[in-house]
Amino acid sequence: MTPLDTAHAAMEAAPEDDAARLRFYERLADAELFLLLGKEATAESIEPNVFRTDDGDFVLVFDLEERLAEFVGDQAPYAALSGRALIHMLQGQNLGLGVNLEVAPSAYLMDAQAVDWLAGTLSEAPQEAQARPKVIERPGGLPELLLSALDAKLALMGAAARTAYLALVTYEDGSKGHMLAFIDAAPGAERALSQAANEALTFSGIDAGQLDVAFFAASDGVSAKLSKVGLRFDLPEPTAPAATGPSAPGMNPDKPPKLR
Repeated sequence: MTPLDTAHAAMEAAPEDDAARLRFYERLADAELFLLLGKEATAESIEPNVFRTDDGDFVLVFDLEERLAEFVGDQAPYAALSGRALIHMLQGQNLGLGVNLEVAPSAYLMDAQAVDWLAGTLSEAPQEAQARPKVIERPGGLPELLLSALDAKLALMGAAARTAYLALVTYEDGSKGHMLAFIDAAPGAERALSQAANEALTFSGIDAGQLDVAFFAASDGVSAKLSKVGLRFDLPEPTAPAATGPSAPGMNPDKPPKLR
């Protein structure tokens, strides 16, 4: 069972539960996916194998290479991509997504409209503001769904920061809310960490929820206060790369291929 299988099973067990469906979409966006291609990829572009049906056109992805091989029954060209990158590539292309079809319990069809909706949801950026916490207290009243979503999301953010604390804060202007504070964030990682927290909130299915995100150095006095009362999240240490050779098509986030 892969994380996608587990999320799909939870969604199938509760078809009326919007939060379960959102968590499946979140796992899909976070997963490494293997896209079946119509021809060998190049460093600049990939051409997926498009399956035309009465319900629309679909491209096929699998969350394990073995599942792709089982579906094809032979060798076939493919590209390894994050689900998030693939969803953005498919946006506006009028293409649906077939996930693990015929080879896994998480077999699922997303039509083009659902793909565009997910791409739009993943593109929602948090708003920036300047504020300084005046009072820092223990967090309280937060749904377990949100805490689990944050834990799962931050587990994917190794090397982006050392630690994060969740606390209830009162700001200098008197406003109050929950804040997720990252300690010693890596240079340039602030946007990705803010987006991760924003997605955890969005995909937890909490209506009208709000979570502030802040960044502090370990030497900042606020960090010491957070360590005493905040709920702590330890981000995992990054693992060393297994190889130093060229990456597979689609796996360089700085140079994503174009969809043809």
